[in-house]
Amino acid sequence: MKSLEYINLISLTDTLVSLTAAFVLGGLIGIERQIRQRTAGLRTNVLVCTGAALFVDVGVSYYTLHGGNTSPVHVIAYVVSGVGFLGAGVIMREGGSVRGINTAATLWGSAAVGCAAGADLLLEAIVGALFVLAANTLLRPAVNRINRQPIDTQDMEATYIIYAIAERERRKEALHLIESTFDTAGIPLRDIEVRAFGEQEIEIEAALLPTSIGGNELDPLLAKLRRNSGIRQAFWSASTTE
Repeated sequence: MKSLEYINLISLTDTLVSLTAAFVLGGLIGIERQIRQRTAGLRTNVLVCTGAALFVDVGVSYYTLHGGNTSPVHVIAYVVSGVGFLGAGVIMREGGSVRGINTAATLWGSAAVGCAAGADLLLEAIVGALFVLAANTLLRPAVNRINRQPIDTQDMEATYIIYAIAERERRKEALHLIESTFDTAGIPLRDIEVRAFGEQEIEIEAALLPTSIGGNELDPLLAKLRRNSGIRQAFWSASTTE
């Protein structure tokens, strides 16, 4: 049996060391996330880190046994893209703000630590884990201090959402009016959504591309929209939460 021929205790010991390092280092990253009650906590980071280590270790072992044109570097590339999809699952949108980006980035870093451990780069894996932990702990006070600083909301970059309530039968007219009004002002719109609002009206929601314009520039445009008989209400909201 080929499987018995491939048994190598030295290689097995090497794999055990790699997975143990990934388990411990991924656990350190995960504990910090678990304490802060993030979406991806202890178990998720350990699984991502250990799984990445095992993928790379198997790729290296396969390449050693069978050779061929496939390099273990390709395995690492697939791990990077695969964890990207996993990270997308923890990103949530709440209103005009997005949450979970830091958690997704942490998973990405945890996978990188696992890849290093699986490639037998233990010192690099340890250093990588320390940097990921430092980003989530040592930089937090600096971020909090910056967030507490008074800001000029008129000049800061923000995500603005435009809302308009219009008559259902004049849907096309309302959409054209909103688009033309903002196009003329040189303010691009994206992600325009239309949904029912009661029995005879619709709500139009449109996001502005991130820009440094202020509410004082949006108010005249919305006032212009409200002067149209087909639009009952028009207002905006802003989000600056990362």
